[in-house]
Amino acid sequence: MRTEFRTKRKIEFADTDMAGIVHFTRFFVFMETAEHEFLRSLGTNVVTEWDGHKIGWPRVAASCEYLSPLRYEDEVDILLWVSRKGTKSLTCQFRFTHNEKDVARGQLTTVCCITNPGEKMRSIPIPDFIISQIKTE
Repeated sequence: MRTEFRTKRKIEFADTDMAGIVHFTRFFVFMETAEHEFLRSLGTNVVTEWDGHKIGWPRVAASCEYLSPLRYEDEVDILLWVSRKGTKSLTCQFRFTHNEKDVARGQLTTVCCITNPGEKMRSIPIPDFIISQIKTE
């Protein structure tokens, strides 16, 4: 069974454009926020200390497909699942629904990296305490 994470978000006025619908860029914020909540649910964070190093998850790819508009004060359900678990990277899929209707689909690919200040960023294998908790399809 794949690892899934669910969250909700109420659409704020600041999320909308002059047409009164959620601006396309906000879906990337929603994906990132859901990803951060997911990582916290695994006992880590988007920036964490591990084995004496600062670890981060820079994005290497992001996309979103828009299917139906959302408006101010709509509540959107966000489903995240890991579709690919590499040695150093994760690809997460996102499904956005409102009233059980699909409104958008997105994808983020991130790479686990050491991000120590003053050092060149470098990718590393995802630590076992994180990767062992993640199942894919």
